[in-house]
Amino acid sequence: VQLQASGGGLVQAGGSLRLSCAASGRSIYFMGWFRQAPGKEREFVAAISPSGGTTYPSDSVKGRFTISRDNARNTVYLQMNSLKPEDTAVYYCAARSLALSTRGSLYDYWGQGTLVTVSS
Repeated sequence: VQLQASGGGLVQAGGSLRLSCAASGRSIYFMGWFRQAPGKEREFVAAISPSGGTTYPSDSVKGRFTISRDNARNTVYLQMNSLKPEDTAVYYCAARSLALSTRGSLYDYWGQGTLVTVSS
């Protein structure tokens, strides 16, 4: 499985962005989004089940970010609204086979990351 994340960019605080993660090959995986800000550890953002019926956002993004997927397009999305400067980070998508997880070490496949910069 190869994952290609895209959609990052520069946005003002309060603005919105939608990230995409396109998967090649077998697509029925549990998918997650993680982020890493400069000088900080990688942080879980959100995860979604293969059917899309179960989603799990982190407390830091709950109510602002929404994870979704389109299995016909082999793509997972992260809609980010009400962005804050503290959301600035490189965002990564990841995939695993077994179950939803907030732990990045349990994911088998990773995309290359896309940079999101939120200006104040």
